[in-house]
Amino acid sequence: MEAVLTQAINRLEAVLAGETMALQAGDHVGLGDIANRKNQSLLELSRISRGLDAAAMSDGLRGRIGTLRSRLDDNRRLLELHIEATTEVAGLIAQSIADAESDGTYAVTSRGVAVK
Repeated sequence: MEAVLTQAINRLEAVLAGETMALQAGDHVGLGDIANRKNQSLLELSRISRGLDAAAMSDGLRGRIGTLRSRLDDNRRLLELHIEATTEVAGLIAQSIADAESDGTYAVTSRGVAVK
């Protein structure tokens, strides 16, 4: 059972490494596929781990699970940064569009008084 779980951990770590490299390189083309593979790997991992007796787990497997937990946490932080950056860029684009479409009729001065 531990060998099967270790193989599942290896597959998930490979997907996480691929996602990390893609995000760091700015390559967003394959992120949907990577997300699907990551979800499948996480589902596989949870199914396998249901049949595992935690008390009988080897120290080596405990270490692998700890490493995986750390890598998942790193991945979560990287995804959060990516989402924050995307949100910021989207906000800037939306503001630029709004500014370009505005004719200034309802512009606000520095005192908060509308100018016509």
